[in-house]
Amino acid sequence: MAHITQWFSNIDWNLFWAKTISEVVKIIILLVLYFILKWLGRKLIRSFFLRYRTQQLVSEGRAKTLESLILNVFGYLMFFTFAILILQNFIDITAIVASAGIAGLAIAFGAQGLVSDVVTGFFILLERQLDVGDNITLDQVNGNVEALGLRTTQVRDFDGTLHFIPNRQIIVVSNHSRGNMRILVDVRIAPTADAEQAIAIIKRVCELEKANNKNIVDGPVVLGVQEVSAVATVIRVIGKAVNGEQFEVQRNLLKDIREELVIHQIELPMSYLAPLEPGK
Repeated sequence: MAHITQWFSNIDWNLFWAKTISEVVKIIILLVLYFILKWLGRKLIRSFFLRYRTQQLVSEGRAKTLESLILNVFGYLMFFTFAILILQNFIDITAIVASAGIAGLAIAFGAQGLVSDVVTGFFILLERQLDVGDNITLDQVNGNVEALGLRTTQVRDFDGTLHFIPNRQIIVVSNHSRGNMRILVDVRIAPTADAEQAIAIIKRVCELEKANNKNIVDGPVVLGVQEVSAVATVIRVIGKAVNGEQFEVQRNLLKDIREELVIHQIELPMSYLAPLEPGK
């Protein structure tokens, strides 16, 4: 007990409290500075990309991708920088850095996958293979890119499932959102119908569609009879449409062609139903 009392009596309390208050004030100043700089930095980054989107210097998807990535990188840099500044008030950072070599080597073996994810993600961004909003196919996953980071890529498929794909597993990227897309419509008429008359009608419909639909950028062109069988004669139509609108263009074109064929009494193929045998 006497030793404890002597230890307390040897403390210069004025110096102790002065140093403690000084360190607390430093930490408070650093924390306030951290939140101010973080808020200001995020605001400037968002303002920068908003201006670029307004001026259409980059695509919407590309701007969102880069904005999200830069915000994340900025957040990590701010956190680690201020964490080091605060910690060096209590411990010797240089000693930790020197001793981190051995620990870092051990961690590196366990973090090979993470490093591979980051490197692959960096090159995906650098080469502009993907952007937020793109419709893509990655292996067996098809959907729209919702987020693209240095470690993972998030893809939401048609039924709403959100897939988190490590970047190192991305081998082949099929991007369906680059350039105009092909449209293909196969029109089936009865094998006994007049194919030449049907082709003439389809050509007129295609000309009207091209004049009235701004999403059609090339064609549509009637190639002619594609297939003849005992069930139907197939007439093929091809063209190109604005990316993302190709399926709507195909549906409208097929609907309008069918209506015109019915109006001009071009016989359409009948569905074959096998008659039920008695007792079945």
